[in-house]
Amino acid sequence: MKTLERRLGLGSVVAISISAMLGSGIFVLPGLAATVTGPSVWLAFLCASFAVLPAALSKSELATAMPTSGGTYVYLERCFGPLVGTVAGLGLWISLLLKCTFALVGFGAYLKVLAPNADLKPMSLGILGFIVLINILGVGKVSGLLIIVVLSSLGLLTFLGLASTPSFSSDFMTPLLPEGFVGLASASALVFVAYAGVTKVAAIAEEIRDPQKNLPRGILLSLLVVTVIYAGVSFVLLGNFPVSQIAGNLKPLHTLSFKIGGDFLATLTAVIAVITMSSMSNSGILAASRFPFAMARDHLLPSIFGKLNKTFLTPIWSIILSGTIVAIVLVNMDVNKIVKFASAFMLLIYLVENLTVIILRETRVKWYQPTYKSLFYPYTQIFGIFITAALLIGMGTTFLIKATLSICIPGLLLFLLYSRRKTTRKGVIGIRGRRHDLLEDQVPIEFPQSHSIDLSKDANVVVSLFGQERSPEMLIEMGVALAEHGECEVAHITEVPEQTDLRDVLEESGEIRSLRRRIIAMALEKKEPITFDPVASHDLTKTVYEISQRMHCHWLLVEWKGRSAGNFTIDNPIGWLKNHLECHFGIFRDKGVRYIRRILCHLKNDHNDKIVISTASHLAEVNKADIVFIRMIKEEEKGRLQDIEQETIQTTKSCENYHSVLIEVSDTPIQTLTELSIDYDLLIFGSSPYHFWTNIFGNHDDIVMAKSACSALAVQAATKRSHDLL
Repeated sequence: MKTLERRLGLGSVVAISISAMLGSGIFVLPGLAATVTGPSVWLAFLCASFAVLPAALSKSELATAMPTSGGTYVYLERCFGPLVGTVAGLGLWISLLLKCTFALVGFGAYLKVLAPNADLKPMSLGILGFIVLINILGVGKVSGLLIIVVLSSLGLLTFLGLASTPSFSSDFMTPLLPEGFVGLASASALVFVAYAGVTKVAAIAEEIRDPQKNLPRGILLSLLVVTVIYAGVSFVLLGNFPVSQIAGNLKPLHTLSFKIGGDFLATLTAVIAVITMSSMSNSGILAASRFPFAMARDHLLPSIFGKLNKTFLTPIWSIILSGTIVAIVLVNMDVNKIVKFASAFMLLIYLVENLTVIILRETRVKWYQPTYKSLFYPYTQIFGIFITAALLIGMGTTFLIKATLSICIPGLLLFLLYSRRKTTRKGVIGIRGRRHDLLEDQVPIEFPQSHSIDLSKDANVVVSLFGQERSPEMLIEMGVALAEHGECEVAHITEVPEQTDLRDVLEESGEIRSLRRRIIAMALEKKEPITFDPVASHDLTKTVYEISQRMHCHWLLVEWKGRSAGNFTIDNPIGWLKNHLECHFGIFRDKGVRYIRRILCHLKNDHNDKIVISTASHLAEVNKADIVFIRMIKEEEKGRLQDIEQETIQTTKSCENYHSVLIEVSDTPIQTLTELSIDYDLLIFGSSPYHFWTNIFGNHDDIVMAKSACSALAVQAATKRSHDLL
């Protein structure tokens, strides 16, 4: 399949992003916003900028993890699944087209200055046709022109801001908030559409050179520049005229230019405004057309929209469809509705973008590896969710419901009538959701053909490697010890997005080839039956579970770090496995201890004690290690100390290795245990049950593993749960 050519650098990224914002956002919107909030238009622009900043940071992170055409549609579809992807893709597409239409409306207002007798709608439709044509010919042919347009527009706006400062009057700025904070919030929501283009360039990430660096830099730099321009120019604009003269004015900068420089500067401003808004419309068509292109490639729209023209390598039918919709809206909808609907759609999408980053980080899917990570996570995203929700409420509940239904209903109908029959993907939320399918024997495991595991054989121990182990050899050595000279299967599992065909990852990476070589050497040295198989899978939990089931293993071993810094929830494959595996389960955390000579075993007087003792015995035998079994009792149990000691000795008598028993009195057992671990090489303890709330607050296992001075192994005895647990 043909792919889009990467030919856009940082300069082009900034130019496309700024050109997508500079236009009607500053040439038209101040007049509309002044009718809502009076002289405080500049504050509305600042508030909107703060609201868009979290989404800009979130989208920068998402784009470097998934640098492909489609932008936000792709991110939401990968996270929430095709239903949300269809609705969001359609909403984003329409919102960008509405913003493009708004730019053409502003184009008409300023064109009226240059050609008073011109018929504006045919002229606007003509420039739209030209924009569609140059997009069909290819983005590379216009990116150089965009830089010139952006520089000219920035130069004019900077000059207007500086030249109008001497005539600024504070009298025009009072009262600053004639409609109060409600008016300011409404105006902030209204002008939000002016910043929509800041992340629009992420939709063409597939055409950007070195997107990991150029995309976030371009987005943040363009947002900073445009915020200064918007706030600064609107501030001096409202300080030069009474609100009544600016409110409702669709060409306010022409009015300001005429006051400063007469007819010449006013005409020059009109010319640059027309060119800038034409450029903005071009950027709108450019980014918007990539949404149906990406949706078609994911089988959510007819395939014709996902095809590239063989000559120009552009999605020609997607571009034509986008241009047609802009033309229809331009002819039939008034400017106020266009602005409000576009802003409402973008606010909704930006809110969900912030939520998407949280979900992808917290579920910790292996394929989500952004090279740029949002600052101050998760507080940035939480702030973004709250502030965009506040702005949406400020637009009015009735309007918000209408705007939401107007895009959700068509998107839902599109999915039900067409898209759902073309795709079987679930998204991260679907995969991490209720997992009845994992318990059905007839569900096939998704292994690439040349990397399949022979599931007809049995293995005593399965060691699952997820690719981030500190020392895979250490974990495998434990597996070999617990296999007791039986078969030890080592499965290296690579989780890939649902959209990636498993056949595309058949080639082994250098890391896997190196690991294979080391495991073969280990098998030869130890004279043990160790097999190694790399596996690519769309669902890590599904694969691990089915391997353990089909190979009838006695043990499943994994390395897991538990709760990690920067995560305030933890949804991981370990929790579900703990409740549903039918074999013994070992969770290891490596602290870099190479030689195990002293083992500390924590007994809790529960069902796991037997497997803790057995595991310690096997590992001690292989490593020629001593064992200390420890029981923690509370202060009020001191009277039974000798009885508890005798019970523990009786419980551990099956251990044939050298061992001793220690009874420790402590009301803070976790702290005591981690302090004692300083004198040992390996800590073994029974794993705590998994509950939903441990996702949020963590459990004792996480604390012990994180604070233990030595390596730690949490073990759980084989258990079988019914479907009712789901």
